[in-house]
Amino acid sequence: MILYYAPGACSQACHIALIEAGMSYRLVKVGRDKQTDDGRDFKTINPKGYTPALELDDGTILTENLVILAYIADKSGKLLARDGLDHWRALEATAFMTTEIHSNFRPFFFPDATQAEKEKAGMMLVMRFGTIAEQLGDKTFLIGAQMTIADAYLFVMLAWAAMMGIAVPERLGAYSARMKSVPSVAQALAEEGFARA
Repeated sequence: MILYYAPGACSQACHIALIEAGMSYRLVKVGRDKQTDDGRDFKTINPKGYTPALELDDGTILTENLVILAYIADKSGKLLARDGLDHWRALEATAFMTTEIHSNFRPFFFPDATQAEKEKAGMMLVMRFGTIAEQLGDKTFLIGAQMTIADAYLFVMLAWAAMMGIAVPERLGAYSARMKSVPSVAQALAEEGFARA
């Protein structure tokens, strides 16, 4: 499989999941100019123009974080309970991050966003991270004792919060620090060119 990624982007969640799941993959970096590091036009691979995209061994392309994360979990039998409430709670948390957290970062990545738009988004993010902190409680991972696809995504969203100066509850700060020592997270950060913090 090939994971098309941008360093530190939301595609990092899929990168972490692939490592944690023990699946073989090759990374192809996509630049801001939408060119891959092997010289291709990324829009011919994913017409949506953004990462992640996962190319399966038969050439099929999957896009969207939630879908790729669920695919990795399904194929590996890891990172998502097969059934029961934990299965649905992990999907619920991952969907919440896609719709309510990830989407609220948009103004911070667009240069034409106004300060008012950034402030409004920042307030929403503080509220949404508060919801996630309540769900985390005193657990090691978001759903319980085992890492799930939701944790891979949450780690990236917390890294964005730190980069953008968004305050998160103390328990999420501690969670993010713990996640950096998880081997799959440390490996993904290293492979994407980030020094271990």
